Amino acid sequence: MDIERLTLEEWGDALPATGYEVFHEPDALGVLDDHTDAELRLYGAFKGQQPVGLLPVFVDERSIGRTVLSPPVSFSVPRLGPILDPASPKRHKRERINRELTAGVIDAVGVGDRTTLFRMRCPLEYVDPRPYEWNDFSLEPRFTYVVDCEGETIEGLMKGFSKSLRREMRKKDELDLAVEREGIESALRVYEDVVEQYRAHDDPPPISRAFLRDLLTALDDELWRVYVARTPDGEYRGGVVTLYSPDLAYFWQGGVTATYEGVSVNSLLHRAILEDALTDPALESVTGYDLVGANTERLCEYKAKFNGDLRQYYVVESSGLEMSLAKTAYQKLSRVK
Repeated sequence: MDIERLTLEEWGDALPATGYEVFHEPDALGVLDDHTDAELRLYGAFKGQQPVGLLPVFVDERSIGRTVLSPPVSFSVPRLGPILDPASPKRHKRERINRELTAGVIDAVGVGDRTTLFRMRCPLEYVDPRPYEWNDFSLEPRFTYVVDCEGETIEGLMKGFSKSLRREMRKKDELDLAVEREGIESALRVYEDVVEQYRAHDDPPPISRAFLRDLLTALDDELWRVYVARTPDGEYRGGVVTLYSPDLAYFWQGGVTATYEGVSVNSLLHRAILEDALTDPALESVTGYDLVGANTERLCEYKAKFNGDLRQYYVVESSGLEMSLAKTAYQKLSRVK
């Protein structure tokens, strides 16, 4: 098996049809590359001409040391990391590909160096991080909620929701608040809501305005949507920016708390997103709505109302006292969350 360095075009050709995250898209990786000082490196494992594994990393040289990250920090990228696409369903072949891809990239980027900090948030579909543990990295399980949208109607789906959420979503047809899909300018209006919310807690915004604009401009139209709630006179009352991989819709930006006639605007926005995921032919391959995170207790109280599946993914990072000190220093500079 050969481990090769790929261009973005070659990466796009090597992506499988399903089983990867939205930020694995070559256009998304290109925008990340444009907005970070780190060097994007794309690695592919090949059996002959057949790509069987992929891994993107961002390599950054700083005064505090060298970092290898997947994804880079401070861009609200939920997960990145390895993709496995073995030609054979046999476990021993999948595990061999996983081991060789891991070893090949570790060697190629020099992760074994004592001054190099490695950190990676793996995709949901990457369920076997053992090769990293065998190479002395630490593993931490993390979680998100994914609402199962496969083979459901909106009423059938809502039966599993909490009573309060179900009641609010059913108010959609009684209110004169319209939820429509809009464009990039409305995404930037949603961004203003997010910035204001973060400032209220003395926190920096999770992404920059320029990054949001450039990402949506670069991505194909079918990979993002902006849902906006407006009153009959056009007044903005709230919005959500969603992203899409072949498998998932992502609750990505927005959703700042707001009410209209005593009803949560977010409940109405989420209903519109779910209705599209269930019925829009353009989203036929989407089988789940990722609420993007189940790791913050105060947010889980709300997200759990959707009765989503609790899905596990892994954070892989350098271990040892030296790396703990390096990580602390890097977090102060980059605000790793």
